[in-house]
Amino acid sequence: MAVDYIARLRSQLGQQPIQLNFAAGCIVNDHGEALLQRRSDDGKWCFPGGAIEYGETAHDAVVREVGEETGLAVEVTDLLGVYTGYEHVYPNGDVTQPMCVYFRCRLVGDQTPIAGNETLDVGYFPLDDPPELSSRQHADALADLAAGRVGVYR
Repeated sequence: MAVDYIARLRSQLGQQPIQLNFAAGCIVNDHGEALLQRRSDDGKWCFPGGAIEYGETAHDAVVREVGEETGLAVEVTDLLGVYTGYEHVYPNGDVTQPMCVYFRCRLVGDQTPIAGNETLDVGYFPLDDPPELSSRQHADALADLAAGRVGVYR
């Protein structure tokens, strides 16, 4: 499990900066709104996703993580982009360079999102009027999604 892996790293390194690999799902509904989750650690919004576990592909991680965070079953349709040039400081002071693969996804069947363990709320928001996002990385991904870009790297 990724949380155990991160906890083991932190037990050795404390709050020193580390690189972490993530996958996030970008789901847009028929009204042109993006699905976002409100994080439980900082109360801010982001695309649903999470850490890629050892031995797991980014593709499989995004399907698993979106399910865990929102209760939704998704399938990947396209690669939005790979975003690596960022730093994120967690509320507890941990510093990371999150390397995130963002995928465009679509729902499998008719479903309603629900909050998961690391999620306070889930909702759809207009691409041009989102709530406060948890990081510049998510804001850049949202801008690229709204612009219709694919294969982005930052």
